[in-house]
Amino acid sequence: MIPQDRHVPERLLLARHGQTRWNLEHRLQGQLDSPLTDEGLRQAKAVAERVVGSGVAMVFTSPLGRALQTAVVIAERLGVDVVAVDELADVHQGDMAGLTWDEIDIEHPGARADRAANRYGWAFPGGESYAQARARARRALSACGWASSGVPLLVGHEMIGRMLRAELRGLDGPSALALRHPHDVVFEITNGVERIL
Repeated sequence: MIPQDRHVPERLLLARHGQTRWNLEHRLQGQLDSPLTDEGLRQAKAVAERVVGSGVAMVFTSPLGRALQTAVVIAERLGVDVVAVDELADVHQGDMAGLTWDEIDIEHPGARADRAANRYGWAFPGGESYAQARARARRALSACGWASSGVPLLVGHEMIGRMLRAELRGLDGPSALALRHPHDVVFEITNGVERIL
């Protein structure tokens, strides 16, 4: 359950950025960036249409370009403001950002096995772990809760999104890591209960 000493919205919407070029190339993005594809832009527009009438008062977004571009598309359709929140940036993948797993196997031998042994606690070299990112997710939720006078919509990334959903739903690390978030899906989470909008 969510601790009562934090200001977390009772209801919020969570979206992921649209598809990017690096998504198609199976490259880790982390806190680096690649542009939305035409399909990614279409997905952003589809999400915007899906949330019309859902009571969104403000769109909060990761400051990374792919999320920010998605958030702007949504906010313009809804006629609401966009606020970038640094804590919504994706998990920092350090030296592995921009690489495919095949490239990682060459440049960081053994890293895949080390990660598999403790996926939640393992930190990307020069980056962070899911456990560390979860603390950022907690701060992001509190910041968005305090700043929004209505239903907030958060635009983020799949990896940090797992941690946001874990916080909101009270999930442990392994359960959080099993979560998926397709580019064109919007989750509505109300008092810890999640559904697809």
